[in-house]
Formats: sequence, C-alpha cells, structure tokens
Amino acid sequence: MTSNLNSIRSTIENRLATELALSPAISVIFTNMPFQPAVDTSFVQCLINFGQTEYFSSSDNLINGNIIFNIFTQQGIGTGANLIITKRIRDLFNKQIVNNVIFNPPNGPTFLQGETLEGYFQSILSVEFEIYESI
Repeated sequence: MTSNLNSIRSTIENRLATELALSPAISVIFTNMPFQPAVDTSFVQCLINFGQTEYFSSSDNLINGNIIFNIFTQQGIGTGANLIITKRIRDLFNKQIVNNVIFNPPNGPTFLQGETLEGYFQSILSVEFEIYESI
C-alpha cells in the first residue's frame, strides 16, 4: 500500500475525533492547533510522532510511530473521570488495524504529579503504530 504521512495522521485524528465527539463529548486538540480550555472541562491533546522508517523488503518500508495522548480532567476530584476517558481511547486503538495502520497495545496511563496545567489533573497514554509502505 502506498501511503503518506498525512494519510496516517488523518486516520488517527479522524478516529479519535469521531469517538470523543460522542456523548459525553470531549474536546480534542491536535498538533499545532490553538486552544484555550474552558474552566472545569476535560480535554485530550493528541501528539503524533513518526519514528524510524525501516527497510522491510525491496518494495516495502515499515513506518513506525507513536501517539501520545495527554488527558486533562478537573483537579481535585480523583482519578475516575480521567480513567474513563483513558479507557475510551485505549479501546479505540488497542490492537486495531484501521486503513492498514496497525496499532499496538497501549502503554499507560501514567499520572503526572506537579507540573501540569493549573486546575487540571493529567495522565499520559501512548500507543505505538506501524504501517507497511510500498515504494
């Protein structure tokens, strides 16, 4: 399959945006998007990083990457709301294949203590992915 980085990005972003638009809806921020969160609202920041492309065969490369989800919920109410959002994202990508993008099992969540946005509790979830690119 011939693919480009934008088609991979689009597959990931569309899948996440569609899920988080469902009730209860949660705002999603992607790389290079301005955003000012409303007070006491949850939101997810999605960062897609492309890693090393590996030679697979004379006609194929393997593109690797990692998605970082920063999940923000109201501070001072415990971890429950954060874990509900995290579970939705885990289920969305866990061992799935979408448009030939292969998603591996998620890592995390890891809860951050200390430095985060004021008024928010933050966790991080990551998912590695790969796709075979015909050249």
